[in-house]
Amino acid sequence: MTDPTALLRIGELSRRLGLSDHVLRAWERRYGLLRPVRTAGGFRLYSAADETRVRRMQALLAEGVSAAEAARQALAEDSLDGSSGDRGAGRDALSDARDALDRALLDLDEPAAQAVLDRLFTSFTVETVLRDVVVPYLHDLGERWERGTVSVGQEHFASNVLRGRLAGLARGWGHGHGPRAILACPPGELHDLPLLAFGIVLNRNGWRVGYLGADTPVGELLRTAGDARADLVVLAATTPDRFDGLARPLGRLARTVRLALGGRGATPALARRVGAELLSDDPVTAAERLSRER
Repeated sequence: MTDPTALLRIGELSRRLGLSDHVLRAWERRYGLLRPVRTAGGFRLYSAADETRVRRMQALLAEGVSAAEAARQALAEDSLDGSSGDRGAGRDALSDARDALDRALLDLDEPAAQAVLDRLFTSFTVETVLRDVVVPYLHDLGERWERGTVSVGQEHFASNVLRGRLAGLARGWGHGHGPRAILACPPGELHDLPLLAFGIVLNRNGWRVGYLGADTPVGELLRTAGDARADLVVLAATTPDRFDGLARPLGRLARTVRLALGGRGATPALARRVGAELLSDDPVTAAERLSRER
């Protein structure tokens, strides 16, 4: 595309890139990599920027980068225009959006919070929004609640607004033909939103997700993992005491299925003791890494 204003139908774009139109549509739907405009007749037309992003993703895939991470980097480079100054502007945009989200949530203003989230998910990939805004915000919110600078009502309101948004992203994540993951928090653990974000990214990398959520009895987890013929079980907690007394059943589970422990409550000692993997990265990065290793 020598003319940056030229627009192409998907067949021509497919021919130029050497990719099927099915792949292009999948990358558009899953990662937001392509941003077509529509004609009055409803046809999608693609720009030079779309071609550039796809070529960058192809190059990253050839280097062994996962599809989700390659798309994230391609979109980030596009939005930042490749210069250090623009990178700073991109970081500033995420920081400003997080501040605006915080103000709206603490003011109990759901429409304003949803508007901020709309802008974020339009401008950045799901992975970027979760990794750079939502998960850090949840961590910070919890710390402020513990210090008493955020009220119980504000914390509950913010958590429920974000839960609703994440639940929308999780719709249909049990369908498909990929490997199956069962996700849960141990008994007494109520903070499951980072695990929900983990599951969203896992699903975007081809996994089917069965989500048991907060405060799951270990007996139910063992039964469900067996009934579902799970390929992976992930258990996450915010404090180590949530795993107290669970070493023996988790050891049994780890002998039958791939088991991973995550969250601030998961320790290297516990993982070694029960024969599980330790997820030490943030939820988004951990899900991407697990997907690469499957």
